[in-house]
Amino acid sequence: MKMVIAFIRPEKLEDVKAELEKVGIYPMTVVEVKGRGTQKGIEIKYRGVPVKIDLIPKVQLELILEDEEVEKAIRAIVKAAYTGKPGDGRIVVIPIERNIKIRDYYEKLK
Repeated sequence: MKMVIAFIRPEKLEDVKAELEKVGIYPMTVVEVKGRGTQKGIEIKYRGVPVKIDLIPKVQLELILEDEEVEKAIRAIVKAAYTGKPGDGRIVVIPIERNIKIRDYYEKLK
C-alpha cells in the first residue's frame, strides 16, 4: 500500500479529479497549501510596481492506494496537471505500514 501525494496548480484540481475518476480512483484528501519550488517564487506587477510572491498557492492531493493502482494514478495526475510551464507540481510516493478504517476497526472490537 502506498500514499501518493501530489502538489498541483489550484486551477488544475477539477481536471485531475476527472482524470482520476476515469481510471477508477475516487478517494482522496485535498488540502490548500502554499509553497515554492526551484523557481523560488514569482514576481508580478501590482499597480505597475514589481511584487515578489515567495510562496505560491498550490493544492495538495493525498491518495491511499494499493500498489497496483499507483502508476495509473501518477499517469492520470500528470496528464491532467501538465501545462509545460514551471510550477506544474510534484508527485511523491510513500509506503504505508498500516491503513485502518475507523468504522471497520471499531466493528471488530465489539
